Amino acid sequence: MKRCTRCLLPETHETIRFDDQGVCSVCLNVDQKNQIDWNLKHQELDEILMKHRGTGDYDCIIPFSGGKDSVFTLLYAVKDLNLRPLVVSFDHGFYRPNLLESRNRVLKSLGVDFLSFTPDWKLVRALMLKSFLEKGDFCWHCHTGIFSYPLWIAIEKEIPLVLWGEPSSEYASYYDYSEVELVDEDRFNRIVNLGISAQDMCARLNYTFDERAFKPFTFPSVNKLKNLGVVSVPLGSFIPWNVPEQVARIKSELGWMGDSVEGVPPEYDYEKIECYMQGVRDYIKYLKRGYSRPTHLTSLDIRSGKKTREESLQLVDEYEGKIPHSLSLFLDYTGLTEDEFLEVVEKHKLLEFSDRPLLQIGRKPADFDKLLRHPAMTKSESQQMLNQWREENS
Repeated sequence: MKRCTRCLLPETHETIRFDDQGVCSVCLNVDQKNQIDWNLKHQELDEILMKHRGTGDYDCIIPFSGGKDSVFTLLYAVKDLNLRPLVVSFDHGFYRPNLLESRNRVLKSLGVDFLSFTPDWKLVRALMLKSFLEKGDFCWHCHTGIFSYPLWIAIEKEIPLVLWGEPSSEYASYYDYSEVELVDEDRFNRIVNLGISAQDMCARLNYTFDERAFKPFTFPSVNKLKNLGVVSVPLGSFIPWNVPEQVARIKSELGWMGDSVEGVPPEYDYEKIECYMQGVRDYIKYLKRGYSRPTHLTSLDIRSGKKTREESLQLVDEYEGKIPHSLSLFLDYTGLTEDEFLEVVEKHKLLEFSDRPLLQIGRKPADFDKLLRHPAMTKSESQQMLNQWREENS
């Protein structure tokens, strides 16, 4: 694969472009970030806050998973910005035990109001399989729910400011740092929902679920958002986003804990620790695109000068492409065999990779035996969806 001459991102990375020197568009985004006058950016944030602070029961909504970015955003909002937030969580169904313990510690330490929503598991299970079959990504319910549900709460509670964490410009080129990245319907359709609306998904599941059940995955109408005057922005558009420094702070001030993640080097114990299916997601990405999370993480370190390209390549070779133990859970939940799983992934592969090594089973997570097991789809349910997909793709 062609890779960026500065970092390790390959040609299969979403939105990637290369300049004449072979430097990728994400590296160029970071170059742009380093030229920003962040004092002026913070003044923009202050102007936004002046319009919202003290105008209702809460100053803002902070969407919250308990991972590094949302925890830092909450800490910064409460301690640095002196805001009173409503913390809103969309429970995707796969939170890890350590994450839940750490999350509760953070919430109690900061003294904030917290609202959590968990969607219908039977619907989630069907959405996982359907989005995996059609897009090679089983996380549609998580992508859409995390971004749309807090906005529904904003409308319901009449809280017009929604403050997110890092901007997408840190890792992709959908947007750059030339302007504030609005977390709006355009972003939702461009980045989040895989090109499938909730209404489309309801139809693709043959209306076997009540249409009302899809509301948490539906982005609110423009009119509803405009009537409330919703401003939905990432904190990282106004302050320089620096993950290692932020992780050190939340560990020190809040007792936030890192964790191991399948296929990720131990030094990145802060990365994607929220979901015990993350290893499957990264494994699918490796099979489809020829790289996974270690490439992304070490590329960040290359850009910041913390690692050389050679050191990063060694970590990539050591950790990428391992078969995760959590794959057994995914197969159980969706009723697929491993051969059927690979059959689906093959349809979504971007390139042929002749230099791919033989895959080995990765390290078993320490909390694997403690993970919550959900009821699985029946074989007849999964086969019906699989056979329909085969007919449509024959």
